Amino acid sequence: MTETFKPGPDAVEIVERETCFQGFYRLDRLSLRHRLFSGDMGPVIHRELFVRHDAVCVLPYDPQRDVVVLIEQFRVGAYGKSESPWLLELVAGLIDKDEEPEEVARREAVEEADLQLTSLWPITTYYPSPGGSNERVHLYLGRCDSRGAGGVHGLAEEGEDIRVHVLPLEDALALMREGRLDNAATMLALQWLALNRTEVRGLWT
Repeated sequence: MTETFKPGPDAVEIVERETCFQGFYRLDRLSLRHRLFSGDMGPVIHRELFVRHDAVCVLPYDPQRDVVVLIEQFRVGAYGKSESPWLLELVAGLIDKDEEPEEVARREAVEEADLQLTSLWPITTYYPSPGGSNERVHLYLGRCDSRGAGGVHGLAEEGEDIRVHVLPLEDALALMREGRLDNAATMLALQWLALNRTEVRGLWT
């Protein structure tokens, strides 16, 4: 296996850090130096950092029926770049309180899809955009009973208007192959489930 850089305690020096914007999210500007692969300390560089709460994303899956539950909602980041800014995606939420990721997954499943998750299977954790954001995503598969799932949900006080879709797994994978599912968490979770479906159904049915 290829060895990667193992930083010591002095590998990064923060010369200056200032907050440029503070709202629900925060934007910081950092001036820093870091150790080079040669072992020398590099020059001072400047980077803007989008400071976000860590996120939790969960793909609700009904192993009895072999179907997944996706949600559809407006996403401002896709506005002007996609044919439609209403995206099909996972149930998701931010860890903005003193909560464990599993608690967030279960809470958001109720709020966004009116679903109770009876088990959670950790898939992975990852940085979606580490070049400019410190957000880390906790990705799960959640066991659910999809019978009766559907409708429009979400918290009105948070401006949420969320429609629930129940899809056979093969149909969801086809949408991904066609490019109609184009957000990272959804693609990662569906690909993981496609690879691990037999094991998951064996343990969850």
